Amino acid sequence: MSKLFVAGEVFHGAGSLEELKNIKGKKAVLVTGGSSMKKSGTLDKAVAYLNEAGIETKIYEGVEEDPSSETCFKGAELMKEFQPDWIVGIGGCSAIDAAKMMWVFYEYPDADFESMIKPFSVPTLRQKAKFIAIPSTSGTGTETTGLAVITDREKGVKYPIVSYELTPDVAIIDGEICASMPAHVTSNTGLDALTHCVEAYVSNIDNNFADALSKGGLKIVFDNLKEAVKNPNNITARQNMHDASFMGGLAFNNAWLGIVHSLSHQVGALYGVPHGACNAIFLPNVIRFNEKESSRFPDLAKVIGKETTEDLAQAIETLRSEVNNQSAIKEFGISREDWDKNLDFMANNAFLDPCTGFNPRKPTVEELKDIYNACYEGLVYSEDKVLNAAL
Repeated sequence: MSKLFVAGEVFHGAGSLEELKNIKGKKAVLVTGGSSMKKSGTLDKAVAYLNEAGIETKIYEGVEEDPSSETCFKGAELMKEFQPDWIVGIGGCSAIDAAKMMWVFYEYPDADFESMIKPFSVPTLRQKAKFIAIPSTSGTGTETTGLAVITDREKGVKYPIVSYELTPDVAIIDGEICASMPAHVTSNTGLDALTHCVEAYVSNIDNNFADALSKGGLKIVFDNLKEAVKNPNNITARQNMHDASFMGGLAFNNAWLGIVHSLSHQVGALYGVPHGACNAIFLPNVIRFNEKESSRFPDLAKVIGKETTEDLAQAIETLRSEVNNQSAIKEFGISREDWDKNLDFMANNAFLDPCTGFNPRKPTVEELKDIYNACYEGLVYSEDKVLNAAL
């Protein structure tokens, strides 16, 4: 028997933010990032709707990109003082992920962050509050996943905190909120959604629901991402990408991810490279690496009118270029000397990342280094070339 894990209630469509005025409760803390939600008026709308529902609110602002454990502790302190029965993560993935961990430390003030790095170690939640996720970016799917990615600044490591306890109670998927999203963010997050669809489909967990969602989400991304980047006020394209993001998130919440994410987590933590941009660079070469163990890639190729595994990898590279994303890690200004200095550290951490356990092919640390080096230079990964170079 299997269980489908999904946000308790899902409201989607342009204008669905208004559903907040139907929430039942007394107090809510809204957690958000910089100023984008304020500037767009979305934050004020959310507060007004909650107030209309008779809910008193407080706001925690300023969650940084790649939120730290320290930020999560600070937010939990505000919650302990205010005692909300709802926590609302509103904005990009960083704000929602941070809000999830604030929720944990609010309910368990003495909890140890290190103890929750092991998958499925978050204690039982909803003793004090429930959770609402309102994403402003179309990529991570965090609004329906039991995942929060938190960075340990001192160690330079991103930790994916994995637990179904973190799956939101309410998700609001409103494409209008994304209209102010800059083109480069639209591109990065859209390619993140695409990566979720691919990795969930080929993971080592068989799940018919995840398969259907992965295929559907993949097609929507290929059909809409270029338009959303080119014409940001096209709300139909925005809503479609928002839906694809949710579908990819729901797929991987039930089938999990692979080494694209394991590799990306390290580069993002050490160098601050946007997560979706990392994924888009690693994904085609990871597809080539995984082809040896998975025969499922042609299924995905056919969804977009292609045939083979290599066709799929090249189609992703073409889309990546068409939405103005980088094709090599070195394009982010990382020197070869600095890269080589950190290569063993990154490869070892990627090997230990929870996502690696769900990859269809079990990699070695050396193989992860080979993929890293190919992607640093923007080269096509070929096992034959790697083997020949070693002879």
